[in-house]
Amino acid sequence: MWMPEQMAAHADTIKGLGVEFDPAALTDPTAFPLGAVVSLGGCSASFVSPEGLIITNHHCVGRYLQLNSSPEDNLLENGFLAKTRADEKSGGPRARVYVTTRYTDVTEQVLGGTDTIKSDEERYELIAERRKQLTNACEKGREDMRCYVASFFEGAKFFQIEQIQLRDIRLVYAPHSGIGVFGGDVDNWRWPRHTGDWAFLRAYVGKDGKPADFAADNVPYKPKYHLTVAQERVEEGDFVMVAGYPGRTNRLKTAGEVQEAAEWYYDYRIQFYEEYIALLESLTKDDKELAIKASGRMRGLGNYLINYKGMRDGLKGGLAAEKQKLEAELRAWIDADPQRKATYGGVLDAIAKLNAERAATRDTDAAADGLMRGSSLLGVAMQLTTLAEERKKPDAERRAGYQDKDLKDNEVSMRAMQKTYDPRLDRAVFKMYLTRAAKLPEDKRPSLLTAIVGDKVDEASIEKALDKLYKKTKLGDAEQRVKLMKSASEKSLQKSRDPFIKLALTIKPTVDARRERSKKFAGAMASLRPKYIAALREFTPGELAPDANGTLRVTYGTVRGYSPKAGQEPYVPFTTVSEMAAKHTGSKPFDAPQALRDAVASKSWGPYAHPKFGEVTLDFLADLDITGGNSGSSTINGRGELCGLVFDGNYESIASDWVFAPEVTRSIHVDIRYVLWVMDAVDNADHLLTELGVDPAI
Repeated sequence: MWMPEQMAAHADTIKGLGVEFDPAALTDPTAFPLGAVVSLGGCSASFVSPEGLIITNHHCVGRYLQLNSSPEDNLLENGFLAKTRADEKSGGPRARVYVTTRYTDVTEQVLGGTDTIKSDEERYELIAERRKQLTNACEKGREDMRCYVASFFEGAKFFQIEQIQLRDIRLVYAPHSGIGVFGGDVDNWRWPRHTGDWAFLRAYVGKDGKPADFAADNVPYKPKYHLTVAQERVEEGDFVMVAGYPGRTNRLKTAGEVQEAAEWYYDYRIQFYEEYIALLESLTKDDKELAIKASGRMRGLGNYLINYKGMRDGLKGGLAAEKQKLEAELRAWIDADPQRKATYGGVLDAIAKLNAERAATRDTDAAADGLMRGSSLLGVAMQLTTLAEERKKPDAERRAGYQDKDLKDNEVSMRAMQKTYDPRLDRAVFKMYLTRAAKLPEDKRPSLLTAIVGDKVDEASIEKALDKLYKKTKLGDAEQRVKLMKSASEKSLQKSRDPFIKLALTIKPTVDARRERSKKFAGAMASLRPKYIAALREFTPGELAPDANGTLRVTYGTVRGYSPKAGQEPYVPFTTVSEMAAKHTGSKPFDAPQALRDAVASKSWGPYAHPKFGEVTLDFLADLDITGGNSGSSTINGRGELCGLVFDGNYESIASDWVFAPEVTRSIHVDIRYVLWVMDAVDNADHLLTELGVDPAI
C-alpha cells in the first residue's frame, strides 16, 4: 500500500502492466486520478460526476440507512433510491467527506531534538504537543479544513495532511439488502462471491460553494476531478489499481508482537465477539426498533469475528513462523557488521522487554479497557469530567479534542448518540463486560470492577450496581448531555447526583494512572521504533511500504485468480449473476429480490453482458493489497477509468495485515458492469446512469 510519493519508483512497472496515463500523476494526491478519491472517515469513496455524486460500498452507508430507517420503512432491508435530488436523504450532522488537498513532511518539526530527552513521559508529551500545535496552526482561520499529523513507519516520519471537510452528505441510492449484502457473513471474506456492495451519496455545499451544514437550499459540490465509467469491461490479466484510505496494518511490528497476536490477542477477541453477537441477537430477536439501533454494531462485530479468525488461522498456520525467520535474518545482518551493531544492536531486545512488561498485565488491562467502553453513558460521563478539567486551562494548553474548536463536533456526537442509544441495550452490554471481568482470577480483576460493583463481586451485586446506575441517570437524554458538555465545571460535577457522573469521578484517578502508564510506554517506543525501522529499511531490498494508517495509498496489480491450497485448480476470477440466482434460497442471507431474479430469468442483459460468459459478470478478483478502510475504494483501469469497487479480501490473505503473502493475497471487487446492469434492468435508476454518462439501454 504505497504512499503517493513512493509511486515514482513504480513508473516503469505499471507502464509495463498497461497504464496508459502518465504514471507521474500518481505521485500527486491532488491531481487526477487520486484527486477524485475521498475519505468517508472509515471508508473510501470517489467522485463520479461533476455534481458531487459519490460512489462507495453498500456497507459503508449503513449509518445513512439506519439513520433514515423505521420499523415501518427499514431502508437497511429495502434499500433506497432518490428519484429526484429533493428526495436525497441527509446522513445527519456526523456525515463527512474529506477531500485531501495537501501533504507536508513535518518529521523534523515533530521529532527534532526528542532523541536527547531521557524521560519517556516527557518525550511522549512533547511529540503530542508538537502535533497538536501543527494541527492548530493549520486549521486556524480555516474552519472548513481538517488538518492532522499522521505517523508513518512506526513514528519515524510524520506528514501533515490537509483536507476540505464537507458536512452536508446525502444518501442517493443503495440497492436492496438482497443485493448489497447478499451472502452476508456466510460468504464474507470468501470466494466465489456474489455481493453487489455499492451505494451512491452526494456532497452538498452552501450557495457560496463553501462547506456548510445541511440546509434545504444547499447546492451540489463541484469536485475538481471525478472518475468516469470505463467504456470497456475488465478482463483477466488486465491492469487494475485501487486508491483509497486503508485503515491499519501491522507488517512493521516485531516477531514477538506477531507471536502475541497469534497466541493471545485473537483468541481473546474471538471469544469476546462470539459472546457479544449472541447477546445482541437475543436482545433484538423480537424487537424491530432495537434491531435497527443495533444494526451497525451487529454488522461490525460479525465482520470482525470472521476477520480475526482469519488472522489467527493465518498466523498460526505459518506466517508467525515466517516473521520469526525474517527477524532472525535481520538480527544476523545487524550482528555481521560492527557499525550496524553499534547503531542498531539491542533495539529489538529493548522493544521485546517493553512488550513483555506490558504483557504481564494484559488480561487485567483488557478487562479494564472493556469496562471503560462497556457503557455509552459511562463514556459520556468520563468525557464530561475531562472537558471540565481541560476547560480551566488556556485553550492552547488543552488536550487535543477538548479545545474550543472541538466543541461543535463534540455536541454533534452527543446528539447523534441518541439514534443508537437504548438503555436496555446499553445496560445489557455493560453487564456483559462486568461479568467477563468478574470471571477473572481475583488477583487479575481490574480495580475498576470493584469501584463499580463493590467488594463483593457476583451476579446479584452486578445487577444491584446496574440498577443504581441506570434508574436515576439523566445522561440518556441528549439535551442533558449537551447542556453539561457546554457548562459543567469540576465544582458542579462534584455536586452532581447523577450516578454515572459520580462513578466517573470515583474512577478518574485510576483512569488517569492508566493513561500515564500508556504515555510512558508510547514515549519509550517513540525512542526505539524509529531505530528499528531504520534498520529494517536499510536491510530490505527495494522500497519499504509503511503500514496503513488511514491515509491515501495506492495498490496495483492485475485481475487474476488463485489456488486456495497447493495443487488445487485456480479459481476463475469472475462470478456471474446466474450463479447468484442459483444461490438464492429465499432466506437470509441468500434472499435476492424478485426484480433481480426476474431480470436474470428473462436474460435481460442489454449491453452489459460479457461475451465470454454470455451474461453479466458480478464480482472479480485481483492481486491487490488492501485492508479495512479500503472499502468503497474505486477500482481503476489502465486508462484511469472506474471499472469496479473493492469491498473485501479473501480469507486466506487476512493475516497479510501482519505478514504479507502475495501468492494468496486477493482483493474482491464488484464489477461496474453489474452495478450498471442492476441500475438499468432492476432498479430503474436511469437518471443516475445518465449522470454517470451511461445511456440507459434496458
